[in-house]
Amino acid sequence: MTDLAMRGRDVRLEGVSITYPNGFTAVQPTDLVVEAGEFFSILGPSGCGKTTILRTVSGFVEPTDGRVLIGGEDMKGIGPNARPTALIFQNLALFPLMPVWENVAFGLEARGVGKKARRQRAQELLELVALGDQGDKLPSELSGGQRQRVAIARALAVEPAVLLLDEPLSALDLKLRQHMRAELREIQKKTGVTFIYITHDQGEALTMSDRIAVMNNGVIEQVGTGDEIYSAPESAFAASFVGEVNALPGHVVATDGAMARIETASGQLVGRNPKSLEPGAQAILFVRPEQMVFGDPGNVFTADLKRRDLEGAFVTYEFLTPTGQSLTLHQTNTGTLAPMAQEARIGFAAQSAVILPEGPLARTGRELAAQ
Repeated sequence: MTDLAMRGRDVRLEGVSITYPNGFTAVQPTDLVVEAGEFFSILGPSGCGKTTILRTVSGFVEPTDGRVLIGGEDMKGIGPNARPTALIFQNLALFPLMPVWENVAFGLEARGVGKKARRQRAQELLELVALGDQGDKLPSELSGGQRQRVAIARALAVEPAVLLLDEPLSALDLKLRQHMRAELREIQKKTGVTFIYITHDQGEALTMSDRIAVMNNGVIEQVGTGDEIYSAPESAFAASFVGEVNALPGHVVATDGAMARIETASGQLVGRNPKSLEPGAQAILFVRPEQMVFGDPGNVFTADLKRRDLEGAFVTYEFLTPTGQSLTLHQTNTGTLAPMAQEARIGFAAQSAVILPEGPLARTGRELAAQ
């Protein structure tokens, strides 16, 4: 078997913006660097511009301003077929009447590679994606996850430096999506190809990515590792889009070094102040449900229990404060959790919360479901 290791290239966007003829700006001026060999995800809600960026890197959309560089080479005027990229869409578009190995080798046939060499290369790639014994089957004879891996093998057959994936797991059920996350990450590590992955699913992004860009309304709001974005969000949207969070709006009344005190409808609360907000600034305090505890850890509320949901490994409690603030608390299910009283004292430590400038919040799952 030949060496399947492939060398990825870096991708740079320099001042890239995309405005359509109708005047709609899908991507605001953007600078972005994706390192060679990196698994990089662009995470955001539908319509935020993430797929437009992917299509711009692939050459299907030309930037209105700015430029795209791959491996240091300006891609201006270079069409999709001539770029060192391959693109996998949500619709895998496998050829139903071709056996799996011919689907994988299709791009090689278009390049004039002989049948024997095509078959050998297809077999190598099928073994890479753990489908070495499936080459003679038709796509209809495979499961959804297996068809997904065929599409990846087909994209890798032309030896791209950059593989672009547009929500490829969205049509799979939950357990299969979770399995395919690990499969994709393993394939990326084995090949060394640069992966740019588009998703609205935070679980996918957090699980697979070296780094993530959080995008909203054509703007990349934050780039960082999953840990950085989850634990140290830089905007109200990033804090509310990635993971569950309690958001308490108000205004800053005092600061003390890296900490600030904010006046909210539920009283004064203290949290980290990474943006160095000054007294009087409109702000929102964010604290994750798993950072909420029973008792008085510093910031405390007296609240009424609205509901208690057992979710296997943990229990979710939803409380309502006297001022109408809804608060969520997660607690690990130890198997010995006592029944909850109707009223409880709950709170969080100051270091567990972050205070950020007022800004748009992501819509919650409940809000979307209510539409």
